[in-house]
Amino acid sequence: PITYDARDGLTINGYLTLPKGYDMSTAKNLPVVVNPHGGPWARDGWGFNPEIQFLANRGYAVLQMNFRGSVGYGRRFWEASFKKWGREMQDDITDGTKWIIERGIADPNRIAIFGGSYGGYAALMGAAKEPDLYQCAVSLNGVTDLESLLRTTRRYIGGKFSTRFIGNLWDDRNMLRANSPINLVDSINTPILLIHGEKDRVVDVKQSREMHKALLKTSNKSVQYLELLEGDHNLSGYENRLTFARTLSAFFEEHLKENSSTSADNSVTSTSF
Repeated sequence: PITYDARDGLTINGYLTLPKGYDMSTAKNLPVVVNPHGGPWARDGWGFNPEIQFLANRGYAVLQMNFRGSVGYGRRFWEASFKKWGREMQDDITDGTKWIIERGIADPNRIAIFGGSYGGYAALMGAAKEPDLYQCAVSLNGVTDLESLLRTTRRYIGGKFSTRFIGNLWDDRNMLRANSPINLVDSINTPILLIHGEKDRVVDVKQSREMHKALLKTSNKSVQYLELLEGDHNLSGYENRLTFARTLSAFFEEHLKENSSTSADNSVTSTSF
């Protein structure tokens, strides 16, 4: 368990998982995967997480943080996230990344950001807002267009409540657009891996499809897109979990290897399974 202070003084709690053989006194200059959780009104907790252990097994330190809005820290902490997607919520993640660099645990040239659902959104926003902080980013079933998300949620019972949490389609349209990764592709200069389940009923697969198209229209980008046939929001299928794990592992191995440089990689690749 770890804690750090966000830039506005808010205390953020989280978890740091180290590869086997390291502890807080010996962990220095490691490749790190920053892993914001989904929800976003959920939280990371103490316990076994297969994705985190998978990454640690491959030599990566993994930083998870319960940014503002995470549940379990009281009503004020939760309400501090209202209409803060891509803003203070994102700053909490950035500040955690800077904390692990300042502690000397992270090699500043080998840091990735990866998440699913809201975490996928945060990974893409991290790549857009902090282009020099992360060497690559991975979005699994992530949100890329807040306006599109709100239009979709309004079709369902209780969907209008998302206006309170994310923003109003009309009154907040400028803020929503400014904090949608699909509108920030020109700010992204790091390799991107998009993974999305074809049958995702929580975040429409069109979110990643459109983000992929937008990235392909820009220059100097390395983007890979993996669409999982019959895949859902939670990687329920065994074969899809294997494909995801293999793809993720290969992506990090390429872009987080020691002394690697991604600035010269201008290739654009697209894969679909």
